[in-house]
Amino acid sequence: MEEPQEIISRNDGHVGDIVVENFLVDSMKPAPHVQLACSGQSCAFPLDGNELCIWDTKDPPQQLMILKGHRQPITALTFGSRESPLLVCSASRDCVMMWGLDECRQKELQGRLPRGTVLGALLGRVLCLRLSPDDRVVAVCAGNRVLMLDLESRSTLAELDGHHGPVTAAEFCAQQTRVLISASEDRSFKVWDHRMGSLIHSSSVLTASPLLSLLVDPRSQQLVAGCTDGQLWIFSLVEGHHYRCVTHVDLRKKRESFSTRRMSSEMGAAPKTGAGDLQVPRGPGSLPPWLRGDSQHTLFSLPFEISLSETGSCLWIGSSAGLLIFNLASFELEGVLHYKGKTYHSGLSIQVAGSCAVASRTGGHEALCLLTSMFGNETALVEVDPAALLRSQQRPHRGPDLSVLPRCRVVARIYNGKKTPSLTSAARSVVKDHPLVFHSKIQSSGYTAAPCATMFSPKTNFKNDGKRASKCKNNYRCKEYPLESPPPSKLSKQLAMAHDQAALLCIQCSGDGQRLACGLANHLSLVCNADLTGTPAVLSGHDGAVGSVCWSHDGRWVLSASQEGTLRVWSVCSPEPLLRLGKDMFPKPVQSAQFYYIDAFIFSSSGPEVQLLKHHIDTSKDDLRRYRQKSWCTPVCRLLTTDVVEITSLSAVNDFHSYLVLAAGRNRTLEIFNLNMGCSAAIITGAHSRPVYQICQNKGSSFATQQPQAYNLLATAAAGDGVKLRDLRTLRCERRFEGHPNRGYPCGIAFSPCGRFVACGAEDRHACVYETGSSTFSRRLTGHTSTVTAGASSPAAAQSRMPSTTTFLFWWKCQCKDSMGRRASQHVLTAHVSHT
Repeated sequence: MEEPQEIISRNDGHVGDIVVENFLVDSMKPAPHVQLACSGQSCAFPLDGNELCIWDTKDPPQQLMILKGHRQPITALTFGSRESPLLVCSASRDCVMMWGLDECRQKELQGRLPRGTVLGALLGRVLCLRLSPDDRVVAVCAGNRVLMLDLESRSTLAELDGHHGPVTAAEFCAQQTRVLISASEDRSFKVWDHRMGSLIHSSSVLTASPLLSLLVDPRSQQLVAGCTDGQLWIFSLVEGHHYRCVTHVDLRKKRESFSTRRMSSEMGAAPKTGAGDLQVPRGPGSLPPWLRGDSQHTLFSLPFEISLSETGSCLWIGSSAGLLIFNLASFELEGVLHYKGKTYHSGLSIQVAGSCAVASRTGGHEALCLLTSMFGNETALVEVDPAALLRSQQRPHRGPDLSVLPRCRVVARIYNGKKTPSLTSAARSVVKDHPLVFHSKIQSSGYTAAPCATMFSPKTNFKNDGKRASKCKNNYRCKEYPLESPPPSKLSKQLAMAHDQAALLCIQCSGDGQRLACGLANHLSLVCNADLTGTPAVLSGHDGAVGSVCWSHDGRWVLSASQEGTLRVWSVCSPEPLLRLGKDMFPKPVQSAQFYYIDAFIFSSSGPEVQLLKHHIDTSKDDLRRYRQKSWCTPVCRLLTTDVVEITSLSAVNDFHSYLVLAAGRNRTLEIFNLNMGCSAAIITGAHSRPVYQICQNKGSSFATQQPQAYNLLATAAAGDGVKLRDLRTLRCERRFEGHPNRGYPCGIAFSPCGRFVACGAEDRHACVYETGSSTFSRRLTGHTSTVTAGASSPAAAQSRMPSTTTFLFWWKCQCKDSMGRRASQHVLTAHVSHT
């Protein structure tokens, strides 16, 4: 058996190297656009045109094995799914052949010539080959058709004809082996039942460029399609989703955004655009070598191969300029590796790739990348350490890990070197006056030192065995919320709330799930029953649109904030406000307000300022002094955002003790304040492409018990940028939801009490319910006739009058006509439930 003319082994990489070029083969003919094959233990590529070269990637590597049998240049290669016996299929214009590598190596050791099995002859130019999961059928993409060849009978089982252009890729579904998906240069994909030879689904034209690659992820049940202009299309393969599009990703923009974030992290400046980065202090330094060496590669070229990685839900995307690591959950780039330039290695021999194939090494965490040169005759095998690559490009972390749940006792705060009073008491005086005494046992009179002030210290000296006494007697029976409840599916009730042009801006359920509070644009707040029965109570007193409402933890008070700069606290038993705060305290419109620290404080945002207020509610009545306000409110502290920008949304937990407060700015940042230290703890720059209009935390419910780590989840929403699910412990975007159209109007989001679902409104007259473990929506709630602007979830368990397990409430606006025939707006509250 002849050896190739020049084979250079480069397995001399140092321990700890991120990229190592294992070997380089110089062929006599180039192979720029050939489907290569790479698995965890072997790789296959054409040599000198019509020869099949097999390289064993085990350690220590074996000698190259060359298989001869084709007369025309090889155009496509693929490996089988089973490791033993490992099969490889090769195709050229003259024939399609199947090789058993174990048998071929045995014949080679015996000095005999290995021969393959011919499955089909003269099928034309084959662009792609795929073996079924059971290694019994091979799909051959020849021209505009897909031929299904049986390995045992060597006959054609079916001929799938329906594309209007050459078929470039094909994939089998792991869950349904009878299903085959094919992509073509006609810019569409088709789903086939290859056993019956029938068409199941045909997509529309996706893009202006041909589709080149396909990938089926069995874990997320998603289909990923890549086209020549660097676009990714992700579709859901879940039964009942009808192959709907989950998201569309422009890899060119993602790579530019990734480079900007990495450059800003190294330079110590916040990026202007990006998908989320942690701001770090500015310091000296220069651009990293991997950015400095590839500054001229600004245009992303077409992806040739998409492969899954064994670590997490990331996939490898190969292009002519480099490799990309893409996160299927957050739809963001995790790492970029360029071929050109001395970055993490001594320089790759191939700097512009013509074809590539990526696979994970068997029994290890390394990834193998097989490359062929675009303009030369070289073929190289590159070994990459993904974990080291991600660590080298990981953004720096500042400060300790954050958590909504406090981990230790909190000490005093210090502002400008001076101790401040505890937030658990009104800030009236730091040191109380004491009489001056002289006694042998008293060493200090009490005037020389201030007592140690502690803040946010949870009470632990309960003497009633955990049974808390409450002045408010609830007339409902606590029932555990079912954590395995299904998402809502049916429309239960509708209730018209306003018959004028006023919009409904916000809604929130009380902690017991019995009542609802909502804010309208016509200066009114409404309180009604959660089952939408009875007449809503009208709370009037604001001079502007009510943009924020909040229930107290005990369900006795309702807090409402208006955009003209006023704040009111109401009692559910009285239509008159018990506490009024005017423009003297809030010079700018109040964007958000809520109770905080189990009703001990009131948090509000006005302009770039966050205010913490200590309040006292007095419900006593005096007819002689009826208009004199007995309740009082005192500012405790004020915090400004880092860039002094207007706050668009504010969020904090009131159901349990927590000293973290989240604020979203007009400059698309997400800032986390630590009230324990009285300062900013972290800043996420470029949280969305547009300003965040709502922050929704997983606050849980008194009727449900979740894992402690689940309370660190939060969701942020921005117009035109979907919903991002983040974790406070990592400050990363863990998942992204983009199945709902939201281009111009704020559409409310809400967590379910069990923490498994996230519901959000949409502009297509629907409400989408997502599972936190999936990127595509599981339910689409119908019944609306216009944009769904706000939403909330019922925290209580199922009651006898509402036989449901999960309830989501949404506002929506419909158009109707009055008695004079004029068009008017009617705002309707709907309740979507899932019946047991």
